[in-house]
Amino acid sequence: MTDDELIWRIAGGSGDGIDSTSQNFAKALMRSGLNVFTHRHYPSRIRGGHTYVEIRASDDPVKSRGDGYNFLLSLGDSFARNPQEEAYYGNEETKPLSENLDELREGGVIVYDAGLLDTDEIENFDERVEENDWHVYGLDLRGLAKEHGREVMRNTAGVGATAALLDIDLEPIEELMEDAMSGDVLEANLQILHEAHDSVAADYEHTHDLRAPTAEGDYDDDQVLVSGSHGIAYGALDEGCRFISGYPMTPWTDVFTIMTQHLPDMGGVSEQVEDEIAAASLAIGASHAGAKAMSGSSGGGFALMSEPLGLAEITETPIVLVEAMRAGPSTGMPTKPEQGDLEHVLYTSQGDSNRVVFAPGDPAECYVQTRKAFELAYDYQIPAIVIYDQKLSGGHQTVPEDVFDEEPNPDLGSVVTEQDLEEAVQEAGRFKRYMYESGDERGGVSPRSLPGQKGGNFLASGNEHNEVGHISEDPDNRTVQMNRRLAKLDSIHEELSSNADHQAVYGPEDAEYGILSWGSTKGVVAEAVDVLNDEGHSVKAMNVSDIMPFASEEVTEFLESVDEALVVEMNATAQFRRHVQGQLGRFGEKLYSLLKYDGNPFEPTEVAEGFRERIGGDVDLSQYNVRIESATGD
Repeated sequence: MTDDELIWRIAGGSGDGIDSTSQNFAKALMRSGLNVFTHRHYPSRIRGGHTYVEIRASDDPVKSRGDGYNFLLSLGDSFARNPQEEAYYGNEETKPLSENLDELREGGVIVYDAGLLDTDEIENFDERVEENDWHVYGLDLRGLAKEHGREVMRNTAGVGATAALLDIDLEPIEELMEDAMSGDVLEANLQILHEAHDSVAADYEHTHDLRAPTAEGDYDDDQVLVSGSHGIAYGALDEGCRFISGYPMTPWTDVFTIMTQHLPDMGGVSEQVEDEIAAASLAIGASHAGAKAMSGSSGGGFALMSEPLGLAEITETPIVLVEAMRAGPSTGMPTKPEQGDLEHVLYTSQGDSNRVVFAPGDPAECYVQTRKAFELAYDYQIPAIVIYDQKLSGGHQTVPEDVFDEEPNPDLGSVVTEQDLEEAVQEAGRFKRYMYESGDERGGVSPRSLPGQKGGNFLASGNEHNEVGHISEDPDNRTVQMNRRLAKLDSIHEELSSNADHQAVYGPEDAEYGILSWGSTKGVVAEAVDVLNDEGHSVKAMNVSDIMPFASEEVTEFLESVDEALVVEMNATAQFRRHVQGQLGRFGEKLYSLLKYDGNPFEPTEVAEGFRERIGGDVDLSQYNVRIESATGD
């Protein structure tokens, strides 16, 4: 973290336009030349319920959400089910103010909609304001919006007030509004924006020191604001995916939606079906027919995909699935982030199954590793899975635009030609789809034909089968076929080790201590490493993306180089640490877990404090919802 940063939080009710308003404001900050990172918090209901979006902006790179925040725009919840304190859920109308005070930094700014909120209804509000030196501005945003026709436009009034209080130029905000609106709606919003801005600038004394950061350079369209969902979708499209099937389920829906928006323009097909079993089966059918195909879901829906996933494995049909983790088990907390599905994804299906699993750590990695997932799936005729979480799915950050400049790849991988088929049939009498010895230098890969190719017909059965696909329970055949399929992972592991570096290492090479993480904890761990090294500690980090086949060489090298490693993950059962131990058991005594599973992602301070506690510092972790445990139970 840096001192020269704005962390702006807009809070209201679901349905109050919080998400769209925050996206436009984040883009405006990006267009002013700043680096941006957003964090989204929302309830699992369609309308109503406290929601907020946090935008962190700085001239320096930002890799995660920050520690707390320093500016609150509280709109109140205009869809509150029951604005009574004695109601079961309390006074929901005031929660966008009352429930956001604990994380507001000292000296922070509060702008609240005095047309909806009454601070007298919030216990000890005035005392807390004085104690924390908060600077409070009560503005009738609701009244201003009603004057211009629509109450929802109080968001725009709030942005205008924010701009006045932080000395932000309105031009980038106006340009974004003009891109998104037109006609009378645009004119009304522009009037509200300027009226709120000018009123605050003229009538309110700025008692605070907080200002928007100033960018050193000019914005020149060299970066974009995207989420992990964008990275996955764009990676799939550029890798030639032209079919997707799915059923909506938070937070996987974002990838499904983005793909659905773009596929028709690219000659592709998107199908929303009745359930996740049908979704995965349909995608497998499309792949069998010769399309690059994908499907996906969140944890509960992915559970239904276990049967078709096994079918793809035994028929050796390439397919890419995405699994968007959320807090479970069962429905759990469907809109909150957690990394609790790792073992579910690794071991779902029947028997000794095998698949590729990637866990990207940021939007850029989502793009690169989704492309690699397709490449491996179609080269090796194997399912590949991209696993991520709600934090990565919905959080946006600035990414260099050239990350997405890679050439498209429509290649279907290891598919035989009709000339190859003619020669194979002449030699063997029939096409051997599941040939014992194919001669392919990639171990385990047998030739694959597509429907309609002359001489390429074969049986694709979910039963164990012989070389041409007929059901077979012969022990020798079973052993050969299983060994051949499993050999693919050895070849993939060799390819990944030599050609792709998905394990991001951060910090001084000769550091004494290590922090090991996976997936979306990448950025927050990197920021914690900076803080700890600035304090004089000797720390580096590795974020692992190659989950299966496991990046054993890279992780071994990392663990051998440090005295001890703290494994950071968002679950209660240390699933990634256990996976590391399963692959590299001899390092068990070096590993300690820092776990968080309260529905909120880590902040940099929590990781840093966990590290300090582990090395014997005087730290009280009780103020955080985190815990440390040893890999050996000590």
